[in-house]
Amino acid sequence: MATLIHKAALTAAGAVFAGGMMAGPMSATAAPQSTNPLAALAERGHGKGERQLNVRYEAQPNFYYCGPAAVRNALTTMDKNVSQDDLAREMGTTESGTDSAYLTTKALNKKAGKDVYRTVEIPGRSADAAQADRLRTDIVSAVDDGRSVVANVIGATTDTDGVSHSFEGGHYISVTGYRDNGDQAKIADSANPAQAEYWISTDALADWIASRGYSA
Repeated sequence: MATLIHKAALTAAGAVFAGGMMAGPMSATAAPQSTNPLAALAERGHGKGERQLNVRYEAQPNFYYCGPAAVRNALTTMDKNVSQDDLAREMGTTESGTDSAYLTTKALNKKAGKDVYRTVEIPGRSADAAQADRLRTDIVSAVDDGRSVVANVIGATTDTDGVSHSFEGGHYISVTGYRDNGDQAKIADSANPAQAEYWISTDALADWIASRGYSA
């Protein structure tokens, strides 16, 4: 499938950085600096076991703004324009990161202007089948409703192209689409504009979220 992100002029400063996390089970930081956003994703494939939402992607400007960037990118799928700085203030983001998925849920509901997001935790070191199935259902439901999911992940995973993504200090990402009836999830990742989008199996994503949570 052809890529849906069309790269506009952009630059990236610095290397990928996975920062430390605050105390607690769901805190996160991450990433490299970048300046210019990418162009929009196009919605397509609805009704064929696949849907991808319009995303006005923007990379995070520093190593600890992954939470504000993920929420900001998610809000653009609802045609909401909110700055990362505004969201950082809203969620209490510091150089130690954004505390938990509960804060991303609160910010998403407030900035969306409607109470539609809920926080789902995946406790433990890996997700079980029921938790992975719920994540799959939540992604399909949210995307079909025109909303992106925001997930708090930690550790390393491998996408469907065999590329590794590692955030040992924790990270936030936006889930902006699905295919194969939800068995694969489309990720918008603010950490590195060179890897701004990728697909991951939903089972792998559930394990990546394990011990933390997501807003859906």
